[in-house]
Amino acid sequence: MMKLSLAALVFAVLAAIPANAAEKPNILVVLLDDLGYSDLGCYGGEIPTPNIDSLASGGLRFTHMCNSARCCPTRASLLTGLHPAQAGIPDMGGQLTDNTATLAEVLKGGGYQTYMVGKWHVGNKPEVSPVKRGFDEFYGYTNGHSAGQWNLKNYRRLPEDRTPELTYQTGEFYATDAFTDYALEFIRKAGAVKKPWFLYLAHSSPHFPIQAPMESARPFLDTYRKGWDVLREERFGRLKKIGLANSDRWKLTPRSVVPVEANAAIANGYPGKPNPAWDSLDADRREDLAHRMALYAAMVKHVDDGIGRIVARLKADGTFGNTLIIVLSDNGACYEWGPFGFDGESREGTTKLNTGAEMARMGGPGTHMSYGSAWANLCNTPFRLYKHFTHEGGILTPCIVHWPAGVREPNRWVRDHAHVMDLMPTLTEVSGAVYPSERNGAKVAPLEGVSLAPLFRGKAPLPERAICLQHEGACAITKGRWKLVLGKRFPTPATWELYDLAEDPCEMTDLAAKRADLVASLSAEWRAWAVRTGSPVPDGAKVPAGK
Repeated sequence: MMKLSLAALVFAVLAAIPANAAEKPNILVVLLDDLGYSDLGCYGGEIPTPNIDSLASGGLRFTHMCNSARCCPTRASLLTGLHPAQAGIPDMGGQLTDNTATLAEVLKGGGYQTYMVGKWHVGNKPEVSPVKRGFDEFYGYTNGHSAGQWNLKNYRRLPEDRTPELTYQTGEFYATDAFTDYALEFIRKAGAVKKPWFLYLAHSSPHFPIQAPMESARPFLDTYRKGWDVLREERFGRLKKIGLANSDRWKLTPRSVVPVEANAAIANGYPGKPNPAWDSLDADRREDLAHRMALYAAMVKHVDDGIGRIVARLKADGTFGNTLIIVLSDNGACYEWGPFGFDGESREGTTKLNTGAEMARMGGPGTHMSYGSAWANLCNTPFRLYKHFTHEGGILTPCIVHWPAGVREPNRWVRDHAHVMDLMPTLTEVSGAVYPSERNGAKVAPLEGVSLAPLFRGKAPLPERAICLQHEGACAITKGRWKLVLGKRFPTPATWELYDLAEDPCEMTDLAAKRADLVASLSAEWRAWAVRTGSPVPDGAKVPAGK
C-alpha cells in the first residue's frame, strides 16, 4: 500500500472538504407569531406557502419542536438559551435580565454582523432595546405585543441616529411586507462587509389584529366557507399523506373546549363548552368568520412571499448554499377569546357581526379583530387547545431547518423532542462562537438547551431529557414517552393529566388515575425544576400529599 507523507495526507483531506464547509454560515432565523402547528403547506395546511415548503423539502422538519406557550416567554428562551423565568420573563411581561446573553451578543463575539427586523417583546426599557442587547441594526417595534399592520408611525429604526433607508407613501405601508423590505436592505448592507451575518426576522403576522389587504384575502374565501369541521378532516388527511402523522396512533381530536376566562362574556357565550359545529351557525355568522380566517391566511401568505424574495436575493448573491435558515413559530394558534373572535383593541365584550358592505373593510386600517378559538383549533390540527396552554396545541410549533452546506439527508422529519432554547447552543456550535460566562461584569446563567447540530448531520437521536414548561399556571413535563400536563384555569379546578405520547401523541387518553406513581414522580421532578429556575408554582402543581 502506498504511504502518503503527512503534508500529502493533509492536502488530500482538505481537498475532500467542500470549499464552503470551513466558512461560517450566514444565519437567518424567521419567527412567525401565533402560527398554528399545521398552517404551513409542508405541515398539512391549506394555506399556500410554496417558498417555505421549498425550504422544507430541501431541509428538515421537526415534529416536536416545543415553545413556551406564549409570545414573550418563547422569545426570551429563543434569544438566551434559558427557560423564560431564568431570562426574566416567567409569564407575560418582564424584560431580559443582566445575567443573560442574547444570540446577537454571542454571535457578535464570534465575528458576526447582527441585524433584527420586527417584533422584540422582551422589554420596553431603553437598556434592553435590541441595539443594547447585541444587534447592530434594528427596524420594527419594541413596545407591546402588536403594533398593527397599517400604521407606519408605530415602527422605528435603531440606533436612533439612523435615518430610515426606506420610505413609504400613504397607503403603501404594510408591516409584514416592510419587514421583508428591511430584511433585504440589511442583507444588502451585510454583503458589503466580508463577515458572516445573523438576521433575526421576527414577524408579527399572523398575530391579531388580523389585517391584510382584502385583495390578498379574497382568494381564500371559498376555502374557508367550507368551515372548520371539513377543513380539520382535510388537514388530518394530509398530515397522514405527508408522513407527519406516521401511524394510526395519531388521532384527530374532537373540537376543543373554549376556555373559561375571568370575564365569561368574551367567550362569545361558549365558556367551558366545545367550539360549535360549523353547520350549526347561521349564514351571516359563517360569512363573517370565513372573512376572518381568509385574512389570517393572507397574512401567512405575505410572510411566505417575503421569504421567497429573501431566498431569491441569497441565490443571486451566491450565498444561499451556506446560509442556515430556520423558520418556526412562537406558540400555538390563538383562541382569544371564543369561537367568533373579538373586535376592538380592548379585546373585551362580544364579537361584531360584519355583513354586507362592512365585509370589504374587514382587516383594513382602523380595524382590530381576531379570528377566534374554532379557527385556532383548525390551525393546531390535530391537537387539543391553543396558545396559553401547555397541551400539545399550545406548545408544538412547526420548525424548518434549511442549510445545504450543513444538512445531510434533506427532506426528512426529525422526531426528537426539542425546544426553542436549543437554538442558542445550536447556533453557537455551527458558528464557532463561544457562549460567555460573564456579561458586563455579571455572571451569565449556564445554557439549558442542547445543540441540535448533530441532528442536521443525521446522527443518532438526542439523549433523553426532561423538558419542563410553565405559563400562567399551565404546566407540563415531557420525558421520554411520558407527558404530565396541567391546564390553565381549565378544567376547574385543574388537575394533572398523564399521557403516553408514544401510544397517544394527541393526548386523548388521560392515564393519571391508573399511573399515580408516574404522576407523583414526574410532578416532583417538575416542581424541582420550577424551584431551580424560579418558575411560578401554581397550587394545582403541588406534589400529592405523602409523596
